Amino acid sequence: MPITVDIDGASGGVLVATVFDYFERIDQRFSTYRSDSEISAINRGDLPVRDWSGEMMEVLALAEQTRTETGGYFDIRKPDGSLDPSGIVKGWAIRNAAGIVQRAGISDFFIEAGGDIQSGGRNAPGLDWSVGIRNPFNADEIIKIVYPRGHGVATSGTYVRGQHIYNPLGFGDPITEIVSLTVIGADVFQADRFATAAFAMGRDGILFLEQTPGLEAYVVDSNRRATPTSGFGAFCQP
Repeated sequence: MPITVDIDGASGGVLVATVFDYFERIDQRFSTYRSDSEISAINRGDLPVRDWSGEMMEVLALAEQTRTETGGYFDIRKPDGSLDPSGIVKGWAIRNAAGIVQRAGISDFFIEAGGDIQSGGRNAPGLDWSVGIRNPFNADEIIKIVYPRGHGVATSGTYVRGQHIYNPLGFGDPITEIVSLTVIGADVFQADRFATAAFAMGRDGILFLEQTPGLEAYVVDSNRRATPTSGFGAFCQP
């Protein structure tokens, strides 16, 4: 997936390299597309639990926590019994990458991976970072601009990767009534995990997000209608 890292300051180049090295290590551990990854070894039954890494144990614990908090709508266990933590790893890794930057004393930064974003401070011209929400029916059009101001932003949808999110409580039915769901959370990890779960809920997802403290959202349905949560508009003010 495309990754963007924007860090201002003299040490920016070194930190960018460090962040990309971190993402590469996470890919080596969690990618279900790599036969040499730790998660692939676990799914093949080649790696006993006692040899699982601390990062793997952390992510699996967070996935189980999210499954509980979403009433089962977030579930990394596939119908064949294998594990696919992709729906939680991306936001978790972006948040950790932001931590690497912040611990280096940098407060102005922007990290984006596959459409999920964590930023802090301001951009080079001294303005708040802004994030465009793409029209799922026209990739060249931005339908909303949000100013996260330190919050995380994550979008789940079917308009780029096709149908890949299913209702785990509905016999694996594909989600067709909504096409794009953007969530703003305290950080990108919170936004990402709840965006995935809420999308799996279909039309009810926006209601779940409305009722969950600390989250705001904007959903576009298959009829091209957009619905925001009640506090979403506050993030649209420059």
